[in-house]
Amino acid sequence: MTRSKTGFTIFIVEDDTWYRNFLSYSVSLNPDYKVEAFADAKECLANLHKKPDLITVDYSLPGMNGAELIKKIKELDDHAQIMVISGQEDVGTAVELLKLGVFDYIIKNEDTKPRLLNSINNALTNSALRSEISNLREDLGKKYDFSKTIIGNSDLIKQTFSLIEKAANSKITVSITGETGTGKELVAKAIHYHSERKKAAFVPVNVAAIPKELIESELFGHEKGAFTGADARRIGKFELAHKGTIFLDEIGELDLSLQAKLLRVLQEREVTRIGGNQTIPVDVRVIVATHKNLSEEIQAGRFREDLYYRLLGLPIALPPLRDRGYDIIHISKAFIDEFCKENKMGKIMLSSDAQKRLLDYSYPGNIRELKAIIDLACVMCDGGIIEAKDITYNSDKSMSSYLSREMTLDDFNNLIIKTYLDKYNGNVITVAKKLEVGKSTIYRIMKSDSFQKLMNEK
Repeated sequence: MTRSKTGFTIFIVEDDTWYRNFLSYSVSLNPDYKVEAFADAKECLANLHKKPDLITVDYSLPGMNGAELIKKIKELDDHAQIMVISGQEDVGTAVELLKLGVFDYIIKNEDTKPRLLNSINNALTNSALRSEISNLREDLGKKYDFSKTIIGNSDLIKQTFSLIEKAANSKITVSITGETGTGKELVAKAIHYHSERKKAAFVPVNVAAIPKELIESELFGHEKGAFTGADARRIGKFELAHKGTIFLDEIGELDLSLQAKLLRVLQEREVTRIGGNQTIPVDVRVIVATHKNLSEEIQAGRFREDLYYRLLGLPIALPPLRDRGYDIIHISKAFIDEFCKENKMGKIMLSSDAQKRLLDYSYPGNIRELKAIIDLACVMCDGGIIEAKDITYNSDKSMSSYLSREMTLDDFNNLIIKTYLDKYNGNVITVAKKLEVGKSTIYRIMKSDSFQKLMNEK
């Protein structure tokens, strides 16, 4: 069960009205605590769906005693934090309850209030630590198990898995190429977290996202007073990645003047901060990525050939999603499960017609675009089933998707007519004027079997 994230909810189960009010008032003095009090076990269990952070239980309850209630709570939520507040000073009873998983056993006396408040604080701290450890383990598991984060069974993705393993088992520089949205950073992380450097930092740098005048300082750092606005020393990304991995995304966007400095750092394995004289050794594994063809960039004079060969190392070319076949469905289902988990929704299925529609598209935005499409489909669907009608593509991208496929001239004509009809709300006269053809031509195409088939795919 997921715990409350805004303040803490505390249940108090006590059959004595005066004592129940006393405990409720004492605990609720802390503004971070939301208190709900119940007179018996039945009321408590009926409200357990609210996922309290802590439950205090009187041992002597009518209908169901404290031990029975604790067992029932633990059956429903094994991680529940429970305290017992009892008038009994029997050590044997206390020991048995602690064996059931009770956090503390408090005797009703003049010290009840301070001990209760202190124990609540300890219990909630313990709960927060357990939650944090659980989250860290989950994050680490995701990072280390790339076979679960990089999804697919196609031959192309299996080849990628093989190259990731080879890269992780060596110290070679890796260059990742692929269209935007194919998962280049995910592959870089998979390599790092499977390598001997996994306990050190993984430092990503999106070269394209940093202004030209700031990129040198970002990569290599600067000393205080090195330039106007340099009010303090800045440690560069290469230093931060010492003993770990630096990932230079969109390396093709790096300015020529800085390419020479990067080449020197790679060759000498040391950096000099802007405004400084000291050379700082760096032990860094370099992974680069780009969606550009660097060979063409070299021919155009925009990328240094010597730097290119320094960075080439082990090349990994990520396949576009449109070439990965049924992987599209595997990834879609994973995105559906992720969306349902994040939004606390029930299971959502993908109909066969929806699967066919997903497969009949080329995804110019690749995996990133597919995720956006699936998230929207999860919102739009009814009855827990995504149908073909729930899958929406951007019309401009849809056109480019079809253009990337081999089609007959009639198919292209049908697509053009359909696109214009969609754009101008089915107004045939307007479409005919825009395309500079007679409206009879539009009507003739609309009546054709191939056009009707295209419309049925919508």
